[in-house]
Amino acid sequence: MSEKTVIEQSRMPVTVGGMEKDLARLGVREGDVVIVHSSLSKLGWVCGGSQAVIQALLRTIGSEGTLVMPAHSGNWSDPAEWQNPPVPSEWVDIIYDEMPAFDPDATPTWGIGQIAETFRAFPGTMRSAHPQVSFCANGKLAADIVSNHPLTPQFGMDSPLGKLYELNARVLLVGVGYDSCTSFHLAEATLPGMPAKKMGAAIMEDGQRVWKRFADFAYDADDFPILGAHYELERDVRRGEIGHADCALFDMRSAVDYAGSWLRKHRF
Repeated sequence: MSEKTVIEQSRMPVTVGGMEKDLARLGVREGDVVIVHSSLSKLGWVCGGSQAVIQALLRTIGSEGTLVMPAHSGNWSDPAEWQNPPVPSEWVDIIYDEMPAFDPDATPTWGIGQIAETFRAFPGTMRSAHPQVSFCANGKLAADIVSNHPLTPQFGMDSPLGKLYELNARVLLVGVGYDSCTSFHLAEATLPGMPAKKMGAAIMEDGQRVWKRFADFAYDADDFPILGAHYELERDVRRGEIGHADCALFDMRSAVDYAGSWLRKHRF
């Protein structure tokens, strides 16, 4: 969406102070541990862009809180599986040999929005070391949340998602739907009978750049919108606006537990 279109669709400029008030009305509190999935364009015209959004979030949760966002880099994956777009088959081995190793400090996010990419480089932000599905955190518990992210299962209980579950973090969807709710993948990782798939990524191992092959679950978000709609009908989800964006706030543990039961009933 062009900036001209965003301006035309905005009632008023969205500001840090205004977003703080909106967050408080929605129920975000000082000291919260919150994982955020977001769309900058859905907020309307933001004075200060993604930087302003992050500042509003950090100010709202305060020094005792912790802000978390996905920092996924799905393009650090097996080129033989790329479909959007695919690459010529003769390129695949070259990519295996030449793709730079994932670097938490240098590798950009991919496909998860401008707010998450700005957060990755924000002062004080730390990033987990998974080459494809890392998470970033900023605040009191950041180091504990992002440390020791296992290669597989990437969304399991030892991952940042598992740590957030144990902390009973809150999930905040800002202008996005349940298809963006990464927390539901934690429920998938606990399901018996989840299919597996082979994966690969360029990483540093023993001081050397290698193409590392590994197996993990075949995570699938296709039914997350339906799952989320059912969850919202049966559990406590707070709805409201931040700027001009429709938002949802809910407890992660409740959502993951519900998702586990729902997926066992409706997917398997």
